Amino acid sequence: MFDFREKNYLITGIANKKSVAFYVAKALKEQGAHLVLTGQTEEHLGSIKKLFPNEEAYKLDVESKEDLENLSKTIKAPKIDGLLHSIAFANFTTPNFLATPREDFLQATQISAFSFVELAHALRPKLSNNASLVSISISNTKATSYGYLGPIKAMLNSLAGYMAKSFSEYSQIRVNTIAAGPLKTSASAGIPDYLENYLFAEALTLRKEALKTDEVAKTALYLFSDLSSGLNGETITLDAGMNLNYFDQDVVRTYTKAKF
Repeated sequence: MFDFREKNYLITGIANKKSVAFYVAKALKEQGAHLVLTGQTEEHLGSIKKLFPNEEAYKLDVESKEDLENLSKTIKAPKIDGLLHSIAFANFTTPNFLATPREDFLQATQISAFSFVELAHALRPKLSNNASLVSISISNTKATSYGYLGPIKAMLNSLAGYMAKSFSEYSQIRVNTIAAGPLKTSASAGIPDYLENYLFAEALTLRKEALKTDEVAKTALYLFSDLSSGLNGETITLDAGMNLNYFDQDVVRTYTKAKF
């Protein structure tokens, strides 16, 4: 039930060795899986090939309809048993949510959320009958530091159910989302006030220790495996109990002492 040998997984979003996608790809590789990797540009693709020199790797810009249309025809692997969607982008031009430019919101929506739907559709000819599709989201879509990316991630969370329902009409393909708490990744550095939010989130976890990126990878492996065969159309909140603990007394006392 946890055997990944002879299986192929398409991984998007490998930015560097700190990224969620890298951890997932590494974990799958250690379990004997074959990887199909994608990079947004040729330069990005070159970096990915250095990290995984023996795996299939292709240029894929999810804003390009041509790249999406050619994807399944380009991949050499005979089938795809799983997809990791770990892509997000937002152009933080203003701290005022109400002043979010339309073009920025639409671009971020397509890249960060709707590309999951487009990727799944593009891969249909290659997907095995019981493939598992997994997207990476955030545990709290109302965190103000995420700006307009918050509601877009909320959209990404809701997509799993609609996609799962559509796939169920002809297959046993499953679609789920991991809503991860704040992580130490390079991509997070571009989010305004992220460090302060990360430290606050760590203080709110039940264990007083922030979520680790390899814990997200382990959950992804669970969703890719047959151990999770009963999960479909779900969003798993993975935040070390942070969402249960917003009134942690140590945090409350720290704030009130500073305030009063």
